[in-house]
Amino acid sequence: MSEIDRLLLLQGHIACRLQPKGRINRLSDVEFSVSSQFGEDGIIEWLVDKLDPKSTKFIEFGVENFHESNCRFVMQNRNWKGFVIDSSKERIAELAKRQYYWMHHLVSTAAFVTSENINYLIEASGFSGQIGILSIDIDGNDYWVWDAINVCQPDIVIVEYNSFLGDRYAVTIPYQPDFNRFAAHPSGRYCGASLPALQQVAETKGCTLVGSNSAGTNAFFVRNALAWPVLDTIADRRALPTRMRHSRTRDGGFAFHRHARDVAALLSRLPVVDVVTGETTTFGDLAEPYSEEWLQHL
Repeated sequence: MSEIDRLLLLQGHIACRLQPKGRINRLSDVEFSVSSQFGEDGIIEWLVDKLDPKSTKFIEFGVENFHESNCRFVMQNRNWKGFVIDSSKERIAELAKRQYYWMHHLVSTAAFVTSENINYLIEASGFSGQIGILSIDIDGNDYWVWDAINVCQPDIVIVEYNSFLGDRYAVTIPYQPDFNRFAAHPSGRYCGASLPALQQVAETKGCTLVGSNSAGTNAFFVRNALAWPVLDTIADRRALPTRMRHSRTRDGGFAFHRHARDVAALLSRLPVVDVVTGETTTFGDLAEPYSEEWLQHL
């Protein structure tokens, strides 16, 4: 382990000790980041401490080389077993060279995740059945893949949602097995699903929303049978919209917009599926996609 990793882990241990153990307002109150992109490490530690999952296994896909990920800290800090997937063979090969790869029980595979292959990949890895955490971040068919999973039963589910699709409609991109967000639209913002769409999947799988990170990118769900210690402890379990306001340009650069609405306007002519009715329409044909509450945060 490098000296930097040691310092990061020490930082995480200290943060864990300083976490509030009583009632909190939002999940963002317990955020800290060691290897996660935002504050997911702290949220996961707090949820695991409250829920005490019986399984200490996780599955995470869309991890790149796993250097920045949601579950790396719980693996190193609590010695959980993990199965990770990324579409890049090069990134998975890079992961296999990391010291923590052989120091922990970490299984990895290179595969482009689809609704058709996800259950096979999980079963082949030996991680089917009860697991502690399922983390989904594939910038595309997130809704469809989560909906398709039926070979594992996670206690905690972390799924990236697309804030730009709003909080009033349960919509997602139409399913396309080889979906690539930059091929679909150069902005890179046409992907994934709205938060209400993910809540629809959660309901069918017996899970409930307990909040999001403060960045407004990852939603956290907990299995209903275990949720009461968390539900009794979080005052406000609503997810937040992102305040990011950038998109990609056709040449791969960044464009910075004055408001998130300007990003959403780029998607107006693109199709979305209402997961409740099954109907397909364009995003621009929907009435106001943002509630007043989200507009205030945006």
